[in-house]
Amino acid sequence: MAKLEHDLGLDDLLALDGVVLVIDPLGNYWVKFVVTRVATSDERPHGISYSLTLHAADGERIVGFDNAHAVNTGSGPSRRMSSTHDHRHRYGTTKPYKYQDALELLQDFWNEVDVILKEKGSIL
Repeated sequence: MAKLEHDLGLDDLLALDGVVLVIDPLGNYWVKFVVTRVATSDERPHGISYSLTLHAADGERIVGFDNAHAVNTGSGPSRRMSSTHDHRHRYGTTKPYKYQDALELLQDFWNEVDVILKEKGSIL
């Protein structure tokens, strides 16, 4: 298991734990952060448990980055479980996510939120 020497932005990410933000003027979309330190493991080699999610006004999760469970990669006989639990949800799909550091995670999350809001025609 690889151990990160210095996880850029980790303190900033941890400070977001429990934060919920309405992110558009009409209140149609909001984000939620749940981030805690955990013991380093093969599933969570970066030593954090996280869930960064974008929701519609009705609470439906539109996109999320988390490491709550393993995800399958591939299909058919070559289908395998990912070794780490990092993954991304978008609408109904789940794909593995390559965690680099907390700063990259935050950037990737906000970039995805921006793409979704542009698709939906939301003004920021």
